[in-house]
Amino acid sequence: MEFAVSGNALKTFARCLACLSRIGNELVIQASSHQLAFHTLNSSRSAYQSITFMPNFFDVYTVSGAQVQCSVLLKAVCAVLRTPTASIDNLTVQLPNSDAPKVQWTLKCYNGMKKAYWITCNVEPDIQHLSLDRRRFPSNFVVRPRDLNRLLSNFQSSLQEITVIATEPTSLPSDAASEIGGKAVELRSYIDPTKDNDSTLHTQLWIDPTEEFVQYTHSGDPVDVTFGVKELKAFLSFCEGCEVDIHLFFDKAGEPILMAPKFGLDDGSGSNFDATLVLATMLVSQLQLANSSEHQQAAASIPGQNGNRTESQGQKERRRMNVSEHPSDHTRVWSELSGSAVRSGSGAEERQVNGQRNMNGSAQRVIQKTSTMHISKNTSARENGSEAPTSRHPMEHIHLEQAQVRSQIDGQGFSQRHPSNWVDANEGDDDDEGDDRELYVQSTPPYCGEQ
Repeated sequence: MEFAVSGNALKTFARCLACLSRIGNELVIQASSHQLAFHTLNSSRSAYQSITFMPNFFDVYTVSGAQVQCSVLLKAVCAVLRTPTASIDNLTVQLPNSDAPKVQWTLKCYNGMKKAYWITCNVEPDIQHLSLDRRRFPSNFVVRPRDLNRLLSNFQSSLQEITVIATEPTSLPSDAASEIGGKAVELRSYIDPTKDNDSTLHTQLWIDPTEEFVQYTHSGDPVDVTFGVKELKAFLSFCEGCEVDIHLFFDKAGEPILMAPKFGLDDGSGSNFDATLVLATMLVSQLQLANSSEHQQAAASIPGQNGNRTESQGQKERRRMNVSEHPSDHTRVWSELSGSAVRSGSGAEERQVNGQRNMNGSAQRVIQKTSTMHISKNTSARENGSEAPTSRHPMEHIHLEQAQVRSQIDGQGFSQRHPSNWVDANEGDDDDEGDDRELYVQSTPPYCGEQ
């Protein structure tokens, strides 16, 4: 097998290889006496592209035998075409025999430089054939590449799938009062419902076929197809470089969509090359999915409101019933004394705890003042040499004051402030008792001089 190409045909040949490299990783070459075919299939087997060249497309085209086939990596082929096509005089591809391990690619430049590349090939490739009759698709439309580029610019560049919804065009003119009146085609960004889509932009674009499309054909019920945007943009760039329109054929959700260049009015009959891109579509129809979700929301709207009201009342009752008579049953306490304890609770609880600490501190100060006062009275009484036998012991006064202070604290109505909830409550009591013992130690009688 040997073929050579130059001039404008070389530019078209380079565009074909660039488009194929954006679809798949491996290029399958099938050469026969009547055509040269390039095939590629992506790794997920959801996109298939085929480009065929007639013998008159090349300057030289020779095939020995009935058919020659092999496969090469598209990455290696693109490395050959890194040289700008404007500086290449001609490109020659040779496969010496059907069992040859390498394919030779030779570039002859205008500056007299000659570049030769030997690319390893697989003589027994895995060839996939896909035969689809374009006439069996009930819906199709033709659009100019620049117009489709303008329409796609309204969507996010990171969009992976897009949905095309086609409806039957009406004979009435566009209704100015309606936003989508007379617009029979809709482009909608498809968002995977299983992913987190809070930050994703949802876009819907309604199109009037008479204004944006060259040709539009659809009859019957509305249909929708969802397919990949990456492959669509690759084929769009190819058609824009070749200065031809794009012809899209589709049926319904789950059926493949076919794209092909539109060569004038004769549909490519006078062209010496042709291309076909077939994409898989989503099995689930977005129209049926949207209708089912709307019906479910409408059916659950009224019962849902009553259910919310009942639930809110039930939550109030449960909150009332869950209030325990024992404050420590529903209070979470964090102690500064235990370094390994985990601090829990809201800010309100923390403020209540801080308030409790302040109140405990003030109570202790009141107790200390009271005890000091009784000690001074006791001392003065001893100095005077008289003590009322009916007066209470100062210890009793202190315990009474402590009981009053604690009753005032407990009377606030907040269970979080109950002293029994604090880890250091018992320790505080021990400290108070220790202070009391220290306070009521018999003091040394005052020194009296000689009389």
